Formats: sequence, structure tokens, C-alpha cells
Amino acid sequence: MKIEVDQLDLDELRELGVKSWPVMEYEEEKFEVFYDKPEQCYIVAGEATIVSEFESITVKPGDFLTFPAGIECVWDVDSAIKKYYMVE
Repeated sequence: MKIEVDQLDLDELRELGVKSWPVMEYEEEKFEVFYDKPEQCYIVAGEATIVSEFESITVKPGDFLTFPAGIECVWDVDSAIKKYYMVE
């Protein structure tokens, strides 16, 4: 079970309606998240390292992430994150 990281172009983001999704912001902090439902998010600001039992990834502006249901992660936010997100 892995987190998918993609780079979508503007047309793909528009087609998904990303800019109409809710916005969430995190300050520089470290916290755990359990995703009980699939979630997609688009990082527009900041940087963080996300660690699961399967991998460790660093995310930055322009990254489009898909978290599968059932994954547990630790977010270690290096600089304040702003993201659009959608829970399926």
C-alpha cells in the first residue's frame, strides 16, 4: 500500500476541479493521520516528509498525492503546507 505522487498539468487539475476542493493548512509540526477513506490532495505551498510503514516521501508544491484507504502516515511539516484535498 503506497502513496501515489503525480505531477498533473493545468488541464488535468481543471478537469478534476481541484480549485473547488476544500483547503487545509498545516504549520511546521509533526502529526499522525489514518486515512480510513481514499484521499487525493494537491500541494500548493510548503514542504513535508510523509512516512508510512511502506515508504518515506518528500512532498512540495505541484505534487498531486493519492492516499489509499487504510494507510497510516506521519506528516513532518518542514515549511507550512497548504493543500486542496478531496476525500472519496
